Amino acid sequence: MSTDSGDTPSSATDRREAVREKAQRVHVKQSRVRLARRISLGVLATGAVAAVAAVVVWSVTSTMGGRDLTPDTASSDGFAVSDVAGVAGSQGAIDDSAVEATPESDKAAPAPTASAAPVDIRVYVDYLSPGAREWQLANVDQLKTWVDEGAATLSYHPVSMLTAKSNGTKYSLRAAAAAACVATHDENVFFAYNTELLSRQPAMDTDGFSDTELADLAQAVGAQEPDKVRDCIEDGDYIEWTKDATERAISGIPDADGLQLAGTPMILVNGQPYMGALKDAAEFSQFVLTSASDKFYTEQTATPTPTAPAE
Repeated sequence: MSTDSGDTPSSATDRREAVREKAQRVHVKQSRVRLARRISLGVLATGAVAAVAAVVVWSVTSTMGGRDLTPDTASSDGFAVSDVAGVAGSQGAIDDSAVEATPESDKAAPAPTASAAPVDIRVYVDYLSPGAREWQLANVDQLKTWVDEGAATLSYHPVSMLTAKSNGTKYSLRAAAAAACVATHDENVFFAYNTELLSRQPAMDTDGFSDTELADLAQAVGAQEPDKVRDCIEDGDYIEWTKDATERAISGIPDADGLQLAGTPMILVNGQPYMGALKDAAEFSQFVLTSASDKFYTEQTATPTPTAPAE
């Protein structure tokens, strides 16, 4: 009886096939591992690029001044005064020497009355402009009276013409944007805030107020939404809007016969620019009255009252 100690051809073939199959499985597994590694590295690289892009966008946005928002309460890039409370009289806000003396007859100049159509007064204001300060503080009392009595509508258009005049802090731009924040989130104190910014106006070629100080000033004049106002100012919500509004005014002022903003303050009464002395309240009052009379006469002649035919 004999035994077969050697492998048969079929068993040897089976072992070779098994080894080959095992090698293929190992190769496939290694290929999958390499593919997974490449995918992971690709995802990480993509994430890193996205993170870098996000940082770049944030940096550029921060440099540009914050979010690009438009104030809800703005009309033709201006803010109408709805409340004149909380503003001290001019004697408490400005030295007597700052207001130009006027003859006694001029001081008695008549003012517009509520019986006629309200006079439209628009003020383009840069909060670093000395002239804007002079005009506001000289006229604040009569402006309050006219608005209270319904004799005039008053709006302010914050612009930034003097951004380069504050040691690189862009105070003119930031103050105008801060005024837009107050007008949007706390419009009842906008007139008071506007007057306070001009009353406390820093000198040109100084740093001016910080954003924190601008927000503190809003709270000091009685802002009812101090947190919203502060966030708006410190986040620079209306920086870009202020830049755009300034450019629009330089290109052309609406309803002003082609006028363009060339400097501040620019005060328009029924669309006509006031060219008189900024410190002279009586002269401005006379100009307002004349503009009101001209408007009344124009409206009357444009729509004559019909008369009965002669018999």
